[in-house]
Amino acid sequence: MAERANHRQQEILDALRRAGGSLRVNAIARELEVSEETVRRNIRHLSDQGIVEKVHGGARLAAPEAETAFHDRLRENPDAKRRIARHVAAMIPDGASLFLDVGSTTSFIADALRDHAQLLIVTNSVSVAYKLSTRNENRVFMAGGELRGHDGGAFGVDAMAFAESFRTDFAILSAVGITAQAGFMLFDLAEARFSRLIMRQARTRIIAADASKFGRVAPITITDPAAVDYLVCDAPPPDDIAAAAQGWGTRIEVAGA
Repeated sequence: MAERANHRQQEILDALRRAGGSLRVNAIARELEVSEETVRRNIRHLSDQGIVEKVHGGARLAAPEAETAFHDRLRENPDAKRRIARHVAAMIPDGASLFLDVGSTTSFIADALRDHAQLLIVTNSVSVAYKLSTRNENRVFMAGGELRGHDGGAFGVDAMAFAESFRTDFAILSAVGITAQAGFMLFDLAEARFSRLIMRQARTRIIAADASKFGRVAPITITDPAAVDYLVCDAPPPDDIAAAAQGWGTRIEVAGA
């Protein structure tokens, strides 16, 4: 069962990502200004969850679970993501208001929404804003703040304060992992905080995720899975996730070819 990463474990994960995926224990300890034993103890917890791998004298992000750069993620399962995107787009009427997050599947959804008209879109994704602005009388509101280099997403205090100003018909979000025990998960705490906020601000919450996310574990749960109204995927989930979703009250919709 995936556990929510504590503050120290999240700091270690962030340090590993900044270093390209691996670091020695003493380097992590110096960067975080904590003892090496503190680092080792938290690495053990992360290793038990399958998020990092212990190596001699250090740790590295577990390759299957480490999130790749945004453009690489756009190339992962593109046909499945296009099917999901078309299905989600069909759920959105012209004139609707919606939040769209920074995920790669969400970028495909923005493509699928290009023929919609008079949408009000709130996003923290440069990709989404670029694809949907100046089209069909759409109004696009882009969260401010520093843009992250690897995905063009805006996060932090300014982005959160901006999003709090809006109430929308839909929130459309991504997840990097889905399990029956933990629900919907992400690698990044800032992304999870932004997702929780926009879910609170929307009437209908949709998570779009391809089948590769089933059974995949990440360190941070997005929210109580009962807050998710729809899970749109490209294939039926495993029995345990399907049963859990029924208990959450989350409707599963499988996108067609």
